[in-house]
Amino acid sequence: MDSMLAVAMGEANRGEALMVFDWDKAARIIKQRGATSASAGLSGDWDYTGGEIFSAGKPNTVGYTYLASTWATPELNIDGDIIDCFIMESEVPEEWGKDFPEIKWPESALKELA
Repeated sequence: MDSMLAVAMGEANRGEALMVFDWDKAARIIKQRGATSASAGLSGDWDYTGGEIFSAGKPNTVGYTYLASTWATPELNIDGDIIDCFIMESEVPEEWGKDFPEIKWPESALKELA
């Protein structure tokens, strides 16, 4: 998706509820599948929002991802299997803090991986 369309979609959905990547769900799925790598991004906008979040069997906290949107669904990609993976902003655990769109691997998700 090009930048102008993304901006237009954001404006059209201003004030709507924000969907936020669900790190805890992602951790459970990664662990359940025994995945060694995984990526996350927003549907239709992976080029600008997505990135590797799990590599070589470990959480990847380096690199950029932006995983919250009012219009694009946060997704998890494991071996080409794309899974919707989000909670609504009102459900974000308080421990994730106010920077949740840019957070990588909150403690609750790391505990899920253990």
